[in-house]
Amino acid sequence: MAIIVIGGHSRSVGKTSVVAGLISALPEFHWTAVKITQYGHGVCSANGQACDCATADHSWAISEERDRSGKSDTSRFLIAGAAQTFWVRTEQGRLAEAMPALRQRLADARNVIIESNSVLKFLKPDLYLTVLDPSTADFKNSAREFLDRASAVILHQTPDSLAWQSVSLKPVAGRPVFRITPPPYVTAEIADFVRSSLGERVAGRP
Repeated sequence: MAIIVIGGHSRSVGKTSVVAGLISALPEFHWTAVKITQYGHGVCSANGQACDCATADHSWAISEERDRSGKSDTSRFLIAGAAQTFWVRTEQGRLAEAMPALRQRLADARNVIIESNSVLKFLKPDLYLTVLDPSTADFKNSAREFLDRASAVILHQTPDSLAWQSVSLKPVAGRPVFRITPPPYVTAEIADFVRSSLGERVAGRP
């Protein structure tokens, strides 16, 4: 099993679009897709208001997506061609509690693609791609913490100057940088990089 993690420095920089784009561009990998949302203290809300991510009965939940309407991020993964899609919701800082159950869900997966930064605390993926948009000022602590583990950077092409304060990109110096002008979020170069990095042994496995 190959595992790819797609992260990013903030909300709404295109992480979901990159996951969906890779699923669509690389159908031979028979992806199982996972989106991880940590809620609380406004971390998954654009304006700090209550969101619909919270679980009613305990600190985490894992649900399998079956809706193909495209109205949710995980539904978009199915439409893109994912074999299976899961949404993991945890209270902020409690992802560790959900990991044993998530690992069980993924045990029979061919290959896995996960949208998250924080999951890097609990697994070492074959590839970690981080999505950066210089016009978005927010830079999550989780993105900053794992920046040096990025295999490559997907960078929004923007005429604006860097909006980040006290953020150094030295940890990714020398890593491949793929510039995008959305749409699309996944170029042929990005798809080829993922395919060649994982190797034919994974894609062609029976």
